[in-house]
Amino acid sequence: MTHSATGTTRGLAVSTKDLVHIYRTEGRDVAALSGVTLDIAPGEFVGLLGPSGAGKSTLLTLLGGLLTPSAGRIHLGADEITTISAARLDELRATSVSLILQGADRNLLPYLDLAQNVAFAQRAARAAGKALPTPAEVLAEFGLADAIADRPADVPPGKRQLAAIAVATATRPGLILADEPTSRLDQQAVELVLAAFDRINAAYGTTIVLVTHDPDITDRLPRTVTIRDGRIGGEGRSGEEYAIVTADGFVPLPAHALADLPPGTLLRLHPTPEGYLLAPAATEEEAEDG
Repeated sequence: MTHSATGTTRGLAVSTKDLVHIYRTEGRDVAALSGVTLDIAPGEFVGLLGPSGAGKSTLLTLLGGLLTPSAGRIHLGADEITTISAARLDELRATSVSLILQGADRNLLPYLDLAQNVAFAQRAARAAGKALPTPAEVLAEFGLADAIADRPADVPPGKRQLAAIAVATATRPGLILADEPTSRLDQQAVELVLAAFDRINAAYGTTIVLVTHDPDITDRLPRTVTIRDGRIGGEGRSGEEYAIVTADGFVPLPAHALADLPPGTLLRLHPTPEGYLLAPAATEEEAEDG
């Protein structure tokens, strides 16, 4: 997969600082996010990974401006969306930021055909003077030229998901936030969806943040960020996995490392010419033997 933009990059940069989100359930407060600091450059294609309940979808929803964080800051491009006016936030979501919710049907109006869905998504951007392709042109990019007059219920699941992505890209946004866009799709449909994202990222420089549980997808992304227990739990770059030192000195280890290093394991930090090496500390018995 290729993830470099051609021409001028028009993607939005994404930045969060000490992001906290607390919600109340069953009479108690639960921290969905606990101090997430994350930077994504314009035009990056990033996967958000982690177990269910880790905070991935919450983070995506906060980035889309649908929730207000309990604490911390979010910047999308030059806008700090935690402090801008409601009118400016609405303008961003109408022209520059698209959120694809989990499940294609949540992103499409069932009483409109596909062309009308695209046209509806473009209304505010067109009113603001943004030059955009026609609905037919948008749908043709996704191989849906023969379905422009069909309603969502009349097209198969894979094409319906492509239609949801087409609607999300119809305004040529600088940022796409996609929550499990390939879930419950067969492999052929998954390939169509990934190819569509790849094409959008390459052709328009669109920044894409994608939540997924699928290891086959994550292996194909140039950068992944793992969310665990509401924190950044690690990063992947081109197939290599890395732990991250957080601002408070916390070093979350990857899940496979935790399987070999149970809670309570002492780790020693060894300086080397290349940097630092973490290794289990010797037990008293091992030290005496040595």
